[in-house]
Amino acid sequence: LLEALAGIYVRGQDVDWAAYLAPSRPRRVELPTYAFQRDRYWVQPPIRPESENSFDVQDWADSGFWDAVERGDASELADLLALPGDESLTAVLPALSAWRRRDRERSAVEGWRYRVAWSPSADASGVLSGAWLVVVPAGLAGDAWVGECVTGLARSGAQPVMLELDADESGRERIAERLRDVLDGESGFAGVVSLLALAPGRDALFRSVPAGLALTLGLIQALGDAGVEAPLWCVTRAAVAVTGSERVIDLDQAQVWGLGRVAATEGTERWGGLIDLPEVVDARLVGRVAGVLASREAEGEVALRAAGVFGRRVVRAAGSGGGSWRVSGTVLVTGGTGGVGRHVARWLARAGAEHVLLASRRGPAADGVRELEAEVAELGARLSVVACDVGDRDAVAGVLAGVPAEVPLTAVVHAAGVLDDGVLDGLSVERFERVLRAKAEGARHLHELTRDLGLSAFVSFSSFSATVGGAGQGNYAAANAYVDSLAEVRRSEGLPATSIAWGPWAEAGMAAENALVSGRMERFGLPPMDPELAVKALEQALGGSETCPVITDVDWSRFAKELSGSRASALFSEIAEVRELYRTVGGSSEGGPAESTSALAETLTALPVAERESVLLDLIRKHTATVLGYAAQTGIDAERGFFEMGLDSLTAVELRNRLNTASGLRLPSTALFDYASPTALARHLLAELAPDQSAPENALPAEIDRLESVLSALREDDMARARAVVRLQSMLAKLSQAGAASGGLGAAGDDAVDDDLDGVSVDELFDVIDRELGDA
Repeated sequence: LLEALAGIYVRGQDVDWAAYLAPSRPRRVELPTYAFQRDRYWVQPPIRPESENSFDVQDWADSGFWDAVERGDASELADLLALPGDESLTAVLPALSAWRRRDRERSAVEGWRYRVAWSPSADASGVLSGAWLVVVPAGLAGDAWVGECVTGLARSGAQPVMLELDADESGRERIAERLRDVLDGESGFAGVVSLLALAPGRDALFRSVPAGLALTLGLIQALGDAGVEAPLWCVTRAAVAVTGSERVIDLDQAQVWGLGRVAATEGTERWGGLIDLPEVVDARLVGRVAGVLASREAEGEVALRAAGVFGRRVVRAAGSGGGSWRVSGTVLVTGGTGGVGRHVARWLARAGAEHVLLASRRGPAADGVRELEAEVAELGARLSVVACDVGDRDAVAGVLAGVPAEVPLTAVVHAAGVLDDGVLDGLSVERFERVLRAKAEGARHLHELTRDLGLSAFVSFSSFSATVGGAGQGNYAAANAYVDSLAEVRRSEGLPATSIAWGPWAEAGMAAENALVSGRMERFGLPPMDPELAVKALEQALGGSETCPVITDVDWSRFAKELSGSRASALFSEIAEVRELYRTVGGSSEGGPAESTSALAETLTALPVAERESVLLDLIRKHTATVLGYAAQTGIDAERGFFEMGLDSLTAVELRNRLNTASGLRLPSTALFDYASPTALARHLLAELAPDQSAPENALPAEIDRLESVLSALREDDMARARAVVRLQSMLAKLSQAGAASGGLGAAGDDAVDDDLDGVSVDELFDVIDRELGDA
């Protein structure tokens, strides 16, 4: 009740608090005042930064002119133009004002338009070495295509170690067990290549989830469980279309690309990338695969074709082209009673649809349906609302069968979707099922049931998370990757299709309904789009020629910094703002800023030892405050656990990624678990970036090097050298005995010396050196 009353109050309604609080017998108390320690939580209007050099007379004049136009103030406009009166402006002012608004809206919408392209890249070169684990679906080890890939790795210097997995082995525990069996006798793997995406069929229990996707998820999780640190590369076959003449042959494999983009964001230390190969491969093509695997500069998303290597890019889209889509008859909108669906319904009614049919899980029971019916009726259209689970093919068929014959179905807008966010390590195949059922399976049913109806438009609402890979959205990204590829398949078959990868909408959509999601997107430089302008962008997209446009408002200054140093930065390397940002910070315009490890390390090294930890502690507290939504880092207790302060697995990934960018290190995904407080993490970063060279454990290698140098300078017959050798042998014997007594050492021997030294404490080693070699 209190929450409901608070909700009413903050929306401007009066609440009789005295009546509500009376049963509790409240009393007034004096509150302490801290005049200079207060935080303001109300939203502040944006303030334009000013400086001595920022004032522009022309900007000021233009601003005054257009401000008067937009307000329709003829008198002020006449004064600005030095006209004798405002009568001559009265007729033209409304038209001028409307034109100005349309121009600003058009400019904003055009700035949101992007598309995916494939950019030719130089052939990567390199030689493989060591053991490479190749994971394939059971029964495909003898497949000619798979065989050529494995043989090609061997020709390039790798030692392939095969592991076959059955579809019923998608559980992480079983895969981890199989990995440990394979690791037995191996010193480790240089890399892991997964061909699991090729697995046919669906998961045995969760029928919306492709077997290859379930196996890939299990493999990603199991590699961490088994302690395999080698990078994982996922290979697909014709899962992406590089040119308009190509065709995606397996929509299920496309979902692995959505999953992989999220894996790259969450588990950077164990992720290699995504590689797509054509249906037919040869030795030269597989050689290119080896080049990508061996190259440290390789991109994270590549398609290899006979014509060369292609890297995936997001680029600005050209103008809409001025085309238009004519609306008529019945238009079906799935997810239609949600916030986005309502905006689409109103637009369709205004655009000329005679009948708007909304389908959602709640149907007529959804809030606000009657009000929406009245709005649509005022716009001259009829609105029908039905309850339907679009993941149920029979239910979708029933809805389509109920479309009135006098207003036949002419278009479909598939806006249904479900979120079930979580980091990949915590997701299950069951959680993939729920998300894929609404988005991917729903799209498949609509495609199959309407392909012969002569539709004029088939529109899917995809997500920017499928384009770039949003942390915590592995299942959602996979689902949207499917609808994007489905649109490409439909276009290749001559059917209408548009799949729009949307950024967040303001006051509508799943991001707006989840404060954590919307806050995360804001921090990443993805502010919410005005719904009315988003609808205009939708109208333009349907009048254009792009199959999979990307429509999102991006603050590139923030977004590019979040990606800096990661392979995902190459995805946006052809955006002018990104290239300029990377150039100004001294990095590569192709791959993002240069790693800042050396810069931060130099800064720390230049400081007194006693001050270094506090600098890193401030860095960690600042980023922790940002992730938690604090206004300042003063609320971050350096000794308190991260998860006690409110971090969860998803925000922990975001904080880890921020610290990776700030430090240039590649912290593991478990860093915030292993070093659970800001102080503990600061000490770990300090040890990695600027260790105290005067500490015994850091001084020891230099002392040993110095001793080796002195002994090497002596002649072999020098008695001092002989005495030193005897004492060294005596020292190692004593160290071995001390280590064996404490269980730290095994049998002594030439091959065990390094291991023996690892088992001895620094103090023990220095004591022996002082005793045995003090006067050598």
